[in-house]
Amino acid sequence: MITLSNDDRFQFCDRVTRRNVLQIGALGFGFGALGLPDLLRAEPATQKPRHKALINIFLGGGPPHQDLWDLKRNAPVELRGEFSPIETKVPGIQICEVFPRMASVMDRCVVVRSVVGSVGAHDAYQCMTGFSSRDLALVGGRPSVGAVASKVLGPVDRAVPPFVGLTATTQHVPWSDSGSPGFLGSAVAAFKPEGPGMADMIPCGQIAEKRLDDRKALLQDLDGLKREADQRGKMVAMDAFAKSAFDVLTSSKLVDALDLSKEPAEVRARYGTGKPFNFQYDGAPTANEHLLMARRLVEAGVRCVSLTFGRWDSHGQNFALVRDHGAKLDQCLSALIEDLHHRGLLDDVTVIAWGEFGRTPRINKDAGRDHWPQVSCALMAGGGMKGGQVIGSTNRLGESAETRPVHFQEIIGTLYRNLGINPLTKPVIDPAGRPQPLIENYLPLPEVV
Repeated sequence: MITLSNDDRFQFCDRVTRRNVLQIGALGFGFGALGLPDLLRAEPATQKPRHKALINIFLGGGPPHQDLWDLKRNAPVELRGEFSPIETKVPGIQICEVFPRMASVMDRCVVVRSVVGSVGAHDAYQCMTGFSSRDLALVGGRPSVGAVASKVLGPVDRAVPPFVGLTATTQHVPWSDSGSPGFLGSAVAAFKPEGPGMADMIPCGQIAEKRLDDRKALLQDLDGLKREADQRGKMVAMDAFAKSAFDVLTSSKLVDALDLSKEPAEVRARYGTGKPFNFQYDGAPTANEHLLMARRLVEAGVRCVSLTFGRWDSHGQNFALVRDHGAKLDQCLSALIEDLHHRGLLDDVTVIAWGEFGRTPRINKDAGRDHWPQVSCALMAGGGMKGGQVIGSTNRLGESAETRPVHFQEIIGTLYRNLGINPLTKPVIDPAGRPQPLIENYLPLPEVV
């Protein structure tokens, strides 16, 4: 946290003076960017502007498509599993029995049963960018949707980060990916509330108006730093932080959005907590509260929130895992969709839940399902999309897309379009000065328009 005293050399709450500021909390640049680690944006707006937003829920580990939205009751017993389908609010659409609440909001959802194009990597990269992590790796990799939204659209409120990553730290690090800034550089990276600078978001004590000039002087001190050549855009990022740090330090808007105690008890109960965190192992917890936090963040002005929910790598105990994770996801995802609807935000906010690949049709000896990149599934809602429909289908055994295969990039293109970014005509510029398309060889889903 930060304080300003009447001393000419103001101090931080931990008694670090201004002249020491460059020694604390580097933002990963190899030197102290501002002494205000991860403090990028946080100034309240007097009005709540309407804006397009995305909540990207990554089901890390690869959820079993045939045990969520695409049950195969006519498959042989060694493939179909133990779950039964249930009817939904939309006649003709059935989903797994562990999702009764989602069944009641299916008229607002789009189920994609034929997601193809997975490279089989055990990470969130394709769900954040639409591309393989190897694509354009020499220049930093492809930027995520959140990073592109930050670059192209900028902040709704200059004091609130346009891109927030709620993903908890995981032992399998790739599942912690909130969405890389790629070749766009650190200036558009996700703000992570669990980062080391979160405490700095909370001012400790009243700040006298006459002392605000000291904060500006702190930024001016940075101008004396030696400007180093940096082809990865880190000096650009440094400048972006400097421009916004003054606003950050005088705001509590972002902190308020992250404070769930400000929600009525009945709303928090509707989402649930997701505890106990069963089957977590090396993955993310089933943190239901992150979905409520995501709703609060988009209300505060965030354009893109990404998070990882659960650990779906069910090589063993697949059905016990789905009963646990599925029931918790059923509670918080349905609550999020209903909450956005009742607040009049669902047409502006796109929600998606998906993983990096599906799982094998055949059940293994440990009652599990293994990796299956051939096909997977996704569930979307909101964003002005035409809900109450299923796109694509798999064959009788759930092995492959039988009708309307949908590539990852088609979905990513749809997310861009819902945010107000035309993925076909709005390229971003890489470090070599070349325009790079947001998607290649694919179009956003026409079915949802």
